Amino acid sequence: MTDDADDLRPGAVRSTFVEPEIYYAGLAAAYVTAGALITDPAGRVLLVKPNYRDHWLLPGGAADDNEAPEAACARELEEEIGLALDVGPLLVVAWQPARAERFRPTVSFVFDAGILAGPERIRLQEDELDDHGFFAPEQAAARLGPIAARIPAALHARETRTPVYLPHA
Repeated sequence: MTDDADDLRPGAVRSTFVEPEIYYAGLAAAYVTAGALITDPAGRVLLVKPNYRDHWLLPGGAADDNEAPEAACARELEEEIGLALDVGPLLVVAWQPARAERFRPTVSFVFDAGILAGPERIRLQEDELDDHGFFAPEQAAARLGPIAARIPAALHARETRTPVYLPHA
């Protein structure tokens, strides 16, 4: 750990070099998710209903190991709703603490994936999703359960072109 561990003379210079693998092993680690704000021309928000949760979600999902959040968002959109959409600007960064079933915190990114004029093109990934729909922002937020604050924050960020940070959301 130190180069001069045995040299304890007054005034001796101690090295504080730590091997990179030891240093990085001690840093905080988090799960990363990425979702997309997609609206229809009327301003309604697209949500998907996973078959493994009680509440609805923005389309998106977890990043793979060493995958950039915007790449994860694009990949998940294609997998979940069958559309290759441009992933635009970052709208929201949200942080959630670890909990019993998830022993690391989660950092979630919401990107702007634009306005979808042709919702009939959506093809759901039937293995994971039961339904989808466009909802008025208030209805969408109510369906998101514990992460409801992401809807108004994302819409505000889209309008102001300023990303929003949401701790504990």
